[in-house]
Amino acid sequence: MNKKWECYEIDENKVNELKSKYGVNEILAKILVNKGITEKEDIDLFMSPTRKDFHDPFLMPDMEIVVDRILKAVDNKEKIMIYGDYDADGITSVTVLKSFLEERGLQVSSYIPNRLDEGYGLNKQAIKKIYDEGFRIIITVDCGISGIDEVDYANSLGIEVLITDHHEPAENLPNALAVMDAKRKDNKYPFNQLAGVGVVFKLIQAISIKLNLEEKEYLKYLDIVCIGTISDIVPLVDENRVIAKLGLKLIAQTRNIGLKALLEVIGFKTIDSSAISFGVAPRINACGRMGNEQIALDLFLSKNYEEARKLAIRLNEYNIERQNIEKKILDEAIEKIEKEEKGKSCIIVGSTGWQHGIIGIVSSKVTETYFKPSILICFEGEEGKGSGRSIPGFDLHEALTKCGEHLERFGGHAMAVGVTVNKNEFESFKQELEEYAKSCEIDKIVPIINIDSELSLKNVDIDSVKSLKMLEPFGEANKMPLFLFKNLKINSIRALSEGKHLKLTLKDDNYMVNAIGFNMGELSEKYLLDDRIDVVGNLDINSFNGMESIQIVIKDMRKSY
Repeated sequence: MNKKWECYEIDENKVNELKSKYGVNEILAKILVNKGITEKEDIDLFMSPTRKDFHDPFLMPDMEIVVDRILKAVDNKEKIMIYGDYDADGITSVTVLKSFLEERGLQVSSYIPNRLDEGYGLNKQAIKKIYDEGFRIIITVDCGISGIDEVDYANSLGIEVLITDHHEPAENLPNALAVMDAKRKDNKYPFNQLAGVGVVFKLIQAISIKLNLEEKEYLKYLDIVCIGTISDIVPLVDENRVIAKLGLKLIAQTRNIGLKALLEVIGFKTIDSSAISFGVAPRINACGRMGNEQIALDLFLSKNYEEARKLAIRLNEYNIERQNIEKKILDEAIEKIEKEEKGKSCIIVGSTGWQHGIIGIVSSKVTETYFKPSILICFEGEEGKGSGRSIPGFDLHEALTKCGEHLERFGGHAMAVGVTVNKNEFESFKQELEEYAKSCEIDKIVPIINIDSELSLKNVDIDSVKSLKMLEPFGEANKMPLFLFKNLKINSIRALSEGKHLKLTLKDDNYMVNAIGFNMGELSEKYLLDDRIDVVGNLDINSFNGMESIQIVIKDMRKSY
C-alpha cells in the first residue's frame, strides 16, 4: 500500500540556535525544534524532569473531599473497597492505592470485575456483593465516571462512592460523594490526560501532603504508576512524561517483588518504554483478556519472591495462550475478509467461538493490515459482542451514532469502539455502516508517515544515535523519531526467519549501514542488488560480539526516482 511521506518543515535558524546555545547535536536539535521545545526551561523539563515538576494535586476536582473522607475512614477504622478495572492501568491503580492505604493502617479490599462475565465498570451485582460483605465505602479507580445508575444503586444501599477516573464524563456526573476526574467541564487541573493510575498517584500525593509525610511515601510507587501510564497509551507529555521518565529509573531498581519477578521471567536486557509496552503490559492485559485478572493483581501485591515468580510464569503462560488464540482468530478473520469483504470500505466480520476479550487486538491488526476501519463480532447465541478500530481521518464512534439503530448499545471514541448487536440485525448494521463509510469517501484516505528529518549517512554517528535515548520514554504523542534516507544503494538483501523479516546492507558513497524491516520479508523478492531506494525508519544501535553499529529499523521503503 502506498503511503504518503511528509517531512516536518524545519526552522534551521532555531536548530543552529539550540546547537550553539545548549550544545545539542544537530539531530537532537531538529527533533526538539519539531516539537516546539526551544527554550532552556522546556528542554530541561523534557529531557530531565524532576519530582518538583508535578502539579499541585489539590487542583484536581473533588480532591479535598476524597482526601478528607479517606482520612476520616482512617480515624474511624472503616473498611474500604477499591473497585478497579481488569487492564494494566486498572491493575496498577488498585495496586498503588491498596498498598498505600494499608500502610496508613486502613483495612482495604479490592474488586475487579471479570471481563468475560461482567464487562467493564461498576455493576449492581458486584455492588450488592460488596454491601453484603460489610463495606460502606467504595473508591473506584480507572472507572466509575459512566456508572450513573450503579452509583444511585450504591447510594440506596447506604454505600458512599468516591470516583477516581480519567475517562470522558457524560453530560451528567454520577451522584457520588466525590467525582475526581480532570476531564470534568469545571476542571482546573492543568493537565487532563493522566491515566487512571496517574489520578491515583495524585491522590496518594495529596494524602501525603495532608499528613505531612515524606515525599518518598508516594514517590516510591512511581515504578508501578509508570507501568500503568505507559500501558494505557496516554500521551507521554507534561505530567505523564514526568511519571514515565522518573518511573523507568525506579523500575530498574524496583522493590516491588512481583514486578522484579516478572522482569526476570521476561528477560529484557534494557528497561525502557518498549520493554513496558511490548513485555510487561501485554502480560498483565493477557490475564484480564483470559478472565484471570486477579493473577496480575496478586503478582504486584505479593510479598514472597517464590510465590511471585510462580505468578509471573503464569502471566507468561496466559500471554502465550492469548497469542495463540489471537493468531487463530486473525487467520479465521482474514479468510472471511478475503471471501466476503474485498472491495468494502469498512470491514465487519463475525463468528461464533471467538473470544470477545481478544477480538479488539485482532481488529487492530486487521485495520493495520488493510488500512480500513474494522469491527469484529463474537456471537454467543443471538447476541454479538464486538470491538472495532479505525484509521486516522475516520471517526468510528461518530459513524456508529449515525448507524446505531441496529445496535443494542455501543461506546468508545474516534479510534476504538465496543458494540453489542443482535444476530438478526447484523447484516443490516453492516450494510448501513458500509454505506456511511462510502459516503465519507474513506477510500481516498491515504496513510501518512510523518518524518522528523531527512538525513545523510555521512552525518550520522553512533554518539548522535545514542543521544536519541534522551528523548525516551517513547509512546503516544512522543513517537520514536523517523528519518528519511534517499538514494541508498542495496549492497545486500535477504529474508530472515522463514521469509518473515527483511535484512539489508545499504550504501551511500563510501558510507555503509545495516537495515532491518520487521514483517517486510516479502520485499526481498521485489528489490534487487544495486537498486537505488529511499528509506524511512528509526535509528538504533545494534550490539553484536561486543561491537556496536548503527542500524536503520525500516518502516517504509520505495525505489528512488
